[in-house]
Amino acid sequence: MNFHDIRFPANLSFGSVGGPERRTEIVTLANGYEERNTPWEHARRRYDAGVGMRSLDDVETLIAFFEARRGQLFGFRWKDWSDYKSCLPLSDVGFEDQIIAHGDGETTAFPLLKTYQSGEFSYARPITKPVKATVRVGISGDPLVETVHFSVNYDTGVVTIFDAPDVDTVITAGFEFDVPVRFDTDTILTSVASFRAGDVPRVPVVEVRV
Repeated sequence: MNFHDIRFPANLSFGSVGGPERRTEIVTLANGYEERNTPWEHARRRYDAGVGMRSLDDVETLIAFFEARRGQLFGFRWKDWSDYKSCLPLSDVGFEDQIIAHGDGETTAFPLLKTYQSGEFSYARPITKPVKATVRVGISGDPLVETVHFSVNYDTGVVTIFDAPDVDTVITAGFEFDVPVRFDTDTILTSVASFRAGDVPRVPVVEVRV
């Protein structure tokens, strides 16, 4: 996959607009009832990286980032300021934030997950781009130490625990994470408002599957 393991400048993505997109196919029957289905197991997120009335240095930073990715060719990391932690946005990451698996005495590799709960229903989102040095892992309430008890593949979001957890033990994790995205355009239009400021009104960004 064409992907650069680099994050879009977080100071430029702050204040951006975006979020999850679902695809639902709806068929209205002759009796007025509906049949609804989706070909997507997971949501796909879209954002707008456009920056308004920033310094010319910020505009240049955005253009340089776009050119280095060759437009839509290479993906990159994106910080979604509204959803980038395993916990609530105003809380601190902890090793018991998310249940990611239960031990079976044999398995040692566990993909990171974030579960979204509403009433009795939930959705488990795969986390493939955790942020380095933020992953916390625990087993049945006991914290583990990275490099001593477990390792993290920061390219795939898979945690490997060196000693297989016992049967029915609860494996938990906390983390910060980025979204793998690419530019959804091959064109950047800029406007210079003064000798010191300019803006890039629209720069669409879309999540990619990894």
